[in-house]
Amino acid sequence: YLMTDWTRVLSFDDDVDHPYGDEDEAALEAEVNGNWTPQEKALHEARLKAKAKRRVRKSSSRSESLSESLSGELADGDSYSPKGKGPVPNDRKSRTGKGRGLPKKGGAGGKGVWGAAGMVYEVEEPDVKDPNYDEVAQGDTVYATVVPELDERELEKTVNPIVQEYFEHGDTKEVQMLLKELNLGHHKYEFSSLAVSLSLEGKASHRELTSRLLRDLVGKVLSESDMARAFDKILKELPDLMLDTPEAPQMLGQFIARAIADHALPMAFLDRYKGKVDCDHARAALDRAAVLLSMKREMVRLDNVWGVGGGLRPVKHLVKEMNFLLKEYLVSGEVKEAERCLRDLEVPHFHHELVYEAVVMVLESKGDTAVKMMCKLLQAFWKIGLITVDQMNRGFQRVYDELPEINLDVPHAHSIMESFTDLCYQESVITKQLRDSCPSRGRKRFVSEGDGGLIKN
Repeated sequence: YLMTDWTRVLSFDDDVDHPYGDEDEAALEAEVNGNWTPQEKALHEARLKAKAKRRVRKSSSRSESLSESLSGELADGDSYSPKGKGPVPNDRKSRTGKGRGLPKKGGAGGKGVWGAAGMVYEVEEPDVKDPNYDEVAQGDTVYATVVPELDERELEKTVNPIVQEYFEHGDTKEVQMLLKELNLGHHKYEFSSLAVSLSLEGKASHRELTSRLLRDLVGKVLSESDMARAFDKILKELPDLMLDTPEAPQMLGQFIARAIADHALPMAFLDRYKGKVDCDHARAALDRAAVLLSMKREMVRLDNVWGVGGGLRPVKHLVKEMNFLLKEYLVSGEVKEAERCLRDLEVPHFHHELVYEAVVMVLESKGDTAVKMMCKLLQAFWKIGLITVDQMNRGFQRVYDELPEINLDVPHAHSIMESFTDLCYQESVITKQLRDSCPSRGRKRFVSEGDGGLIKN
């Protein structure tokens, strides 16, 4: 019984080496088998089989470690990786146990790799089946930049920003460069019609710039036939344009006359419509153009058909227009007409010149009529905001600076200036600070000592 229990204990400890050999163990097993139950005997056999498997596994792992150590000593530069420490760094061996352990494609493959070192690529001959193959060029592949043609909707979206930007800088060469980069195709004439339609809704300076643009584009980007086709389209769309611009027929007639005078339209353009116009608005536009072209020879160019044209005109011309405006106001006394003329000049940065010329006219005038009328005009412009504080102060300050020179021609200039500034201050045209800065009469100087020190009259 004791022998049986000790054998059971040994059988539970599989890793402990038995003090008996294989023969003793077999004899012990034969002796004890007679006293075991069938369940104990089956359990004992299963444990013996598991122990045998573990012995085989240990022996195989020892042989593998020994072979790896030997191969590591023979190989140059190979690092040894202990068991359980993971893969060896920079090891190219397959993790699946397949392959020879060599780099893929000899080190010349992978993303962003040009190829193996020293590889020379030859010139590839063009393929006849290539759609870009050109037989005329003897096999040379030709690549060209193709700009798609703009349709009507894309043309309007592209042209509108170009025209609006041109109204700001006024450089026709830049517009020519932008149009040459576009593929207008058969809709080339629509650029002129869109530019004229936009200018009808704008200012007089915009219409002047549009007339200059049409003149410069003819012969470079557009032809006379394209320009005639554009004006034909505008004449057909004239009833729709009048919804936003009631004066469109008269303006279009001026456009046609200016284009013919600038040689942008053929002279026979008006002759084609004689007796063939059913629309009253189109007939009014053509009659307006015919009247302008029938004027004197000096006005054939029609340079001033759109008025002064804003700050693009010379300063001398603007000064002349403002003088004429003030003289016409002194005769007629119509403030509304003077306001309209000043707005048509489109030079808000130059309104100080109007203030300067008005004050100088007051100093050079005789009587109180001009003083009251000019004060009324400046007051009206001040109330509606047409002349700003800065422009008003700048105009009066210019007169203050030149008052000594003006006094040479107008002896009573100081007294007239003082009374005029007091009146303007009472009417809230100028500020108190500007009134107080008005220079007073010069100090009376004494005569020589030989005259007895009398004050000179």
